[in-house]
Amino acid sequence: MRDEPPGGGPGEHWFEAMADHLGPAYLRYSFTRGTENEVDFLCAALGLEPGMRVLDVGCGPGRHVNALAARGIASHGIDISATFVELARRRASPGATFERVDARNLDFDATFDAAISLCQGAFGLAGAPGDPVPLVDPDGEILVRIAAAIKPGSPVAVSAFSAYFQVRHLEDNDTFDADHGVNHELATLLDPEGDEEDHDLWTSCFTPRELRLLARQAGLDVEALWSVTPGRYGERPPSVDEPEFLLVARRPHS
Repeated sequence: MRDEPPGGGPGEHWFEAMADHLGPAYLRYSFTRGTENEVDFLCAALGLEPGMRVLDVGCGPGRHVNALAARGIASHGIDISATFVELARRRASPGATFERVDARNLDFDATFDAAISLCQGAFGLAGAPGDPVPLVDPDGEILVRIAAAIKPGSPVAVSAFSAYFQVRHLEDNDTFDADHGVNHELATLLDPEGDEEDHDLWTSCFTPRELRLLARQAGLDVEALWSVTPGRYGERPPSVDEPEFLLVARRPHS
């Protein structure tokens, strides 16, 4: 296994400091409690079966990887946070493997039978604060690397924050950058001992049209796009009423 230093830009990614503070307390947050619903839905939507090998890009402490492995689906999780990768390895189920890799440096070539990137673990975190408006979407570049990691004919599922929902429900501690499509939140987070620390979070937000265009740019054929809520995945058409979109696409055979 390789433990690569962060890439794609100077210094650490802001996500790493947040993960270092949270540690296992990350799994206390309510959005992490819907793992079984999410994995059951993805197994059906992507046709995942025992014997397949799945890549989880931005796996965090490994909850989806372990749930897939428990179903007989060998799964490999990558994350930029050394803290989260170490937590994931401690909790690893048979068939679950983990390594520290920056998704911007992902270099697998047609290795996996499917790929997922959920809950803004990697896709949606590439828009750096203070950067000029890019000519090419940095999250789209991560999607290109995810598409290259799966075998021809294989599916990918990516969740993303809804720009519609975010603007509609903008909170006092949020600032939405309409030029970049990035939401900035100043969040007070608790570590495992209950100590508070403020962290700046920057998350890219998308419309369905943008996600379809990014998928096309990555060479993927879009099969479905739904509105979802963590822990309540389902085949619901895009709306302004749920916080995330779930994109399901497939790498063409040729």
